[in-house]
Amino acid sequence: MPTPHNSLRILFADDEKSLQEFMRSELPRLGHEVTVCPDGKAALKALEKTTFDAAILDLRMPGMTGIEVLEQLKQVAPDIEAIVMTGHASMETAIEAVRLGAFDYITKPCKLSEIEAVLHKVIEKRDLKHKNLALQSRVKAAEGPTVLVGDSPPMAGVHRLIGTVAPTESTVLILGETGTGKELAARILWQQSKRADMAFVPVNCGALSENLVESELFGHRKGAFTSADRDHKGLFEVANGGTLFLDEVGELNKNIQVKLLRFLESGEIRRVGENEPFRTDVRILCATNRDLRNFIKEDHFREDLYFRINTFEIRLPALRERRSDIPSLARHLLSRAARRPGTSPSSHSAARRPHHTHFHSGTFARDPEPADASRN
Repeated sequence: MPTPHNSLRILFADDEKSLQEFMRSELPRLGHEVTVCPDGKAALKALEKTTFDAAILDLRMPGMTGIEVLEQLKQVAPDIEAIVMTGHASMETAIEAVRLGAFDYITKPCKLSEIEAVLHKVIEKRDLKHKNLALQSRVKAAEGPTVLVGDSPPMAGVHRLIGTVAPTESTVLILGETGTGKELAARILWQQSKRADMAFVPVNCGALSENLVESELFGHRKGAFTSADRDHKGLFEVANGGTLFLDEVGELNKNIQVKLLRFLESGEIRRVGENEPFRTDVRILCATNRDLRNFIKEDHFREDLYFRINTFEIRLPALRERRSDIPSLARHLLSRAARRPGTSPSSHSAARRPHHTHFHSGTFARDPEPADASRN
């Protein structure tokens, strides 16, 4: 059975009853969800209630032609990939449909294999778009190097745990103080997983606007609220087929916790402004520097959600708990600094001189002012 990652929500509009029944039975067999409409007006009404990935439209229907439906569809939901069907094929018709934004067109009578091939292209385009959005998200997050430095006993244990759980589909909760490398651990989990060729989408839950957090995570319909001037895909959709990393998950409010719990239980999400949920295929990794057990006692975090996200726990030790890793960590940071554009060799050698270095609970830092080196 195809996974939600390879599944499309399809709107089909055609006045032929036999073709309606055919699509109603065959498209779900291919792993897709389908809403069947007898004409263009019904299709546009369906668009008001649900978001679709693709629309298959007959060009000749009573009331409204497929071209007229296509024109309105592109105004209402421009991200939908439209495929037009016609039994009266002509280059003029095809050119007009493409000019109006149709993804492709097929002629009647069409074979199921032809429809399947076109839908496969839609999936490929959607995946490419999601990967691009995920890449933009990663750039904005200013991702660091995907390496956890250290071979001390505590870090050796972390590496073993990552190697054990990474190839599975388990939800993982990464614990540790600020600066211990929780996002790096999540990124390595993704790189060593079966989803490594798909998107990795990191999101800092504490940095999300309280008013827009639901929209950012789950998406929204055009008109769902005052500033929603078009449909918006949430990060759960952007990460479809890949991995979503929820950093500082303890900062999510109770309303969002309920929606996250629903996804973990059913694999379904619902955009803001929509009534119908839909499935998405995402692996969830979470991290926090908070004590979630205390949050539960204080009624700030749901206990049932805690057990859902904590199916596998990885605790990252602070630097004070792995002092033997300090030399290798220092070498790693100096090597990284040497690779930065615009850094001169003289500054590298200066960096190698025994300046004052301070090691905090979870981080490593060197004082920026050389004059401070006299203070000891």
